[in-house]
Amino acid sequence: MKSALVLRHIAFEDLGSLAPVLEAEGYEIKMIEAPLHPLASLDVTSADLLIILGGPIGAFDEAQYPFLLDELELIRQRLDSGKPMLGICLGAQLIARALGANVAAMGHKEIGFGPITLTDAGRNSVLAPLARGTPVLHWHGDQFDIPAQAVRLAATDACPHQAFSVGDQVLALQFHLEVAPQALEAWLVGHANELHQQRIDPRELRAQAQAAGGAGIQMADAILTDWLARLR
Repeated sequence: MKSALVLRHIAFEDLGSLAPVLEAEGYEIKMIEAPLHPLASLDVTSADLLIILGGPIGAFDEAQYPFLLDELELIRQRLDSGKPMLGICLGAQLIARALGANVAAMGHKEIGFGPITLTDAGRNSVLAPLARGTPVLHWHGDQFDIPAQAVRLAATDACPHQAFSVGDQVLALQFHLEVAPQALEAWLVGHANELHQQRIDPRELRAQAQAAGGAGIQMADAILTDWLARLR
């Protein structure tokens, strides 16, 4: 059985709809709570797949959250190994930083469901299903620069750097493919203070999720399945 090591930063930002795909593809999932685990002792090179999930802190916040330095070192070890790695939101930002790219606040928030615009490279990548305009969840205020060794795959009007890849082995996504509409309620509660500060009504996001329906789940399944197939 293949192994997938997953670094999680907060409980409700989990694998979501991606977990059943991994299990169907024969992966045994091991979840690591990154803020609590002794990361320096973790072997990230032995797993077949490493996934780094999102979280409500910045990739540059190591002064306030020192564990991020250990996490960055693990990501560098994984990059050096050449083995597959997927980063989502904070995870993507940490991969970008480990590759030498800058990560900084955008000066505004991008929160809500909306479509993705693919670059030419993106239309020829595993993200091709996003060209249909199916909305995905955006929830961030920071943006990564595209690392020198990476290819930019996607953008939105609010954030021109939405995804990049390094070969077939590394895929970094600023947006959240993994959030099924029925799981959104945990996000609305967990990020209630941020929504209040941004004057965003949770009922609006709930309506957006309901309008998206199951199309997003099917698209996420297709993207992850295609990416895993390219790793073989």
